[in-house]
Amino acid sequence: MNDFPDTLSITEEGPREGFQIEKSVIPTSHKVKLIDALSGTGLKAIQACSFVSPKLVPGWADADEVVRGITPVDGVEYHALWFNKRGIDRALAFRDKLHLYGTIHVVASEAFSISNLNRNREANLAAMRQQSLDHMAAGLAVGKVSVMAAFGCNFQGEVSVDQALGAVQDGFDIAAETGCSITEIALADTMGWANPKRIREVVVSVRKRWPQQVIRLHLHDTRGLGIANAFAAMECGVTHFDTTVGGLGGCPFAAHPGAPGNIATEELVLLAEETGVATGVDLDQLIAAGHFAEQIIGRRLPSAVLRGGRLPAVNESRQAK
Repeated sequence: MNDFPDTLSITEEGPREGFQIEKSVIPTSHKVKLIDALSGTGLKAIQACSFVSPKLVPGWADADEVVRGITPVDGVEYHALWFNKRGIDRALAFRDKLHLYGTIHVVASEAFSISNLNRNREANLAAMRQQSLDHMAAGLAVGKVSVMAAFGCNFQGEVSVDQALGAVQDGFDIAAETGCSITEIALADTMGWANPKRIREVVVSVRKRWPQQVIRLHLHDTRGLGIANAFAAMECGVTHFDTTVGGLGGCPFAAHPGAPGNIATEELVLLAEETGVATGVDLDQLIAAGHFAEQIIGRRLPSAVLRGGRLPAVNESRQAK
């Protein structure tokens, strides 16, 4: 517990992660309203959209219109996701609204790389080398290595600590070849294979090998261990997390239909509040945004906090009776 943090940095990915998996068409105006609602919660980073192929991810065919529609709030960074030169070019049109930076996306499971990106390991590394050069040519810093399927894979099975470390090293090799300076390592439990023990093993191993880089976790709650995994990471000193309001989303390429998405933002904020860790997020406003997200998609989201509320609110209600 010596490394337990005083503060957390949370990147809200609900709009991007959530709407990409919905089967029904979500109106552009609703996406914009949710992003604007999240902008008022105290969150400092929101991943607003994906600039990806509308054939593969039809839920983000309107990415350009969504970015045009949002009302930026001072102090909030709006991010986007892309995987190729076409995506970079689309994002560059919104430099006035979006916080743009390059990421080297690597995969700890080659089977998932083939399923998700239609590339084997070597093909993906070649694509990432070129993309890093494209980012730099466009004036975008490349400072992040992101590892998909870092803890396990529905296609491959177990992913060892050595395989996760090898994927991170692939990213650093590309950075060295292209002249990039990596400041952050993101580890994604894309299909919900992690458990607290494995979180500690991977995080400690990554930190030992790359002690100067920030470690970020992108945790899915597929099997209900997401918030336990987040706590284990906090015990290891991790301060940066990706989450989705209400637990929106899931991975459409994970061969696990109906599985929950990322850990719910409000559940992580509640955990932080109850353990004395600051987030700067107004939990009541965040819960309201979560209920609005439920209205948009027309069903209940998996977040327990949307049902139970925050503890101070429960106490205040009891005292008022």
